[in-house]
Amino acid sequence: MNPDLDRLQPYPFERLARLFTGVTPNAELAPIALSIGEPAHAPPSLAAEALTAALDGLGRYPATRGSAELRGAIADWLKARYDLDAVDPETQVLPVNGTREALFAFAQAVVDRGRGAAVLLPNPFYQIYEGAALLAGAEPVYLPLDSDGLPELESVSTATWDRCRLLYLCNPGNPTGAVLDADALGRVIERARTHDFIIAADECYAEIYADEAAPPPGLLQASQAAGLPGFDRCVVFHSLSKRSNLPGLRSGFVAGDAAVLERFARYRTYHGCSMPPPAQAASVAAWRDEEHVRVNRAAYREKFDRVLAIIGDVLEVERPAGGFYLWPRTPVDDETFARELLYRENLRVLPGRYLGREVDGRNPGKDHVRIALVPALDDCLEAATRIHRFVTRG
Repeated sequence: MNPDLDRLQPYPFERLARLFTGVTPNAELAPIALSIGEPAHAPPSLAAEALTAALDGLGRYPATRGSAELRGAIADWLKARYDLDAVDPETQVLPVNGTREALFAFAQAVVDRGRGAAVLLPNPFYQIYEGAALLAGAEPVYLPLDSDGLPELESVSTATWDRCRLLYLCNPGNPTGAVLDADALGRVIERARTHDFIIAADECYAEIYADEAAPPPGLLQASQAAGLPGFDRCVVFHSLSKRSNLPGLRSGFVAGDAAVLERFARYRTYHGCSMPPPAQAASVAAWRDEEHVRVNRAAYREKFDRVLAIIGDVLEVERPAGGFYLWPRTPVDDETFARELLYRENLRVLPGRYLGREVDGRNPGKDHVRIALVPALDDCLEAATRIHRFVTRG
């Protein structure tokens, strides 16, 4: 067996299940789960209609690079969303079966194991980044978050940058919802050129944001602004899971540096993970429609407005710039908070320490919980009422 498998950490929800072992939730209250970031808003009907209309595609093998129609729809969306001058659908776009799969596979393709490789990632983080680094034979280097919830890129030593082969960014961040601005992205791109590493920007939450007039900037947008319209060393990952409430479709894409994507496409040809034609047809319909995305954003904004009005005076919590998570500091340690909340209020949240790693004696996720505002509005409001009651009763 691959010995690197033994380096993998238990997944956060495995740890959560162990934490809740032996806890009997309050049976007088209906269960509410805010622990998993699984979108629950209605998916757009246009995607389902396109999928069923394309079922005859099940009779043929799909190409690894996806259909020209899908790549074209993605390229058009990228140009419109990020005001890009050009995106070549033939060389700079690669459809994938959800970004979780792609974020993991990407490290396997681009990390050179023979160079003392380091993979840098924010801390706390989406655990796929760490697993991808470990299975690629690299050392994960954890970047603590600053007071704004952004990775402390300025604290990284020159020697560590020299060992870096891949930098994972999440923008907006999971779990904090913080957004790296265009200037920060530009500085990262300059470092990548100086120290010769690739940037993998997970932008899966980029279409859920607080201000309709100020969408989060993207890495490709920053690359173009830096005078690099070919997106040198820059690769972005997008998904329909959060944007379009289609997590079961397993549809996303990777876009950016054509030379990097050419190598990644070769890896994926052997990996055998092309997207089924009906899923491609549904994806085309989703990427070409923005109305359902605006409706989705409005629904999340209402949840944040109304939930924060209930719990904002009893928890240390701020409205995030993007994404659908709250990241409050807990009045007691995060594991105790989560266990007692389940026991007394039949409400599940995720301890923040499960999303982080201890570095220099400190886990930056400790004494936070991640709250996913994904259920229906009424359930989110009921959950907020229970949290308020739980905290004020002590």
